[in-house]
Amino acid sequence: MAMKISSAFFFALLLLASPLLQVARCQSEAEADDGEAVEGGDLGIVGEDVQDFGGSDFGPAPGVETVCVFPKNSAKLVVAGEETELLVGMENVGESPVNVIAIRASVHFSFDHRMLVQNLTVQAFNNATVPPSVQATFPYIFAVSKYLQPGTFDLVGTIIYEIDQQPFQSTFYNGTFEVAEAGGFLSVESVFLVTLGIALLFLLGLWLHGQFQRITKKTKRATKVEVGTRTTDSSMEEWLQGTAYTQSASKSKKKK
Repeated sequence: MAMKISSAFFFALLLLASPLLQVARCQSEAEADDGEAVEGGDLGIVGEDVQDFGGSDFGPAPGVETVCVFPKNSAKLVVAGEETELLVGMENVGESPVNVIAIRASVHFSFDHRMLVQNLTVQAFNNATVPPSVQATFPYIFAVSKYLQPGTFDLVGTIIYEIDQQPFQSTFYNGTFEVAEAGGFLSVESVFLVTLGIALLFLLGLWLHGQFQRITKKTKRATKVEVGTRTTDSSMEEWLQGTAYTQSASKSKKKK
């Protein structure tokens, strides 16, 4: 009966903690639109009337090399819900100028890259041209959903550009990054582990209590020792057959 009660209590705790483990949904389109407008300088960064490149699948152009840097963030740690900046470097070693159109990125699960977690902000540029034999750096500011569960994810970033009115795109980053929970003393995993630990301690206490009661009952049921009447064990008599003790006993009986 105690085990049934403990099992029911354990499952109840799991049900209470299960909402904390739900995978967060991606940001709404309204939140993404709010993060698209970024102030810029000579690059003319814009966030309105951005062309949709979601269904495009262009290849990289020859003579264009890209690199990505997380400034002052070598650990690549991103706080959920807060803006993070990375720098995209481009080098044009071709013969034609490169017209940079936009930068976009997406978040995927590390264990299955095909599973999309979130599409990040598409940041468009206006009048951003990289002449031949010139290097340029473009800032990209993004924010993952504040509801995203902390952990390791994959980030895929691409830069879209044109050369002689021909569209191309290059992947400047395709690797992992770490998502941390914003604020709070306890994370979701910590709350769940604490709840699970309390449940296990409760079950252990019930088990020890049951074992103690079982040992106590066995002790009370032990056979009591009778004092006063002396009985002779048959096995003892067989062992004493032929000894001096039995002979003296038989002589005493004959005298009587």
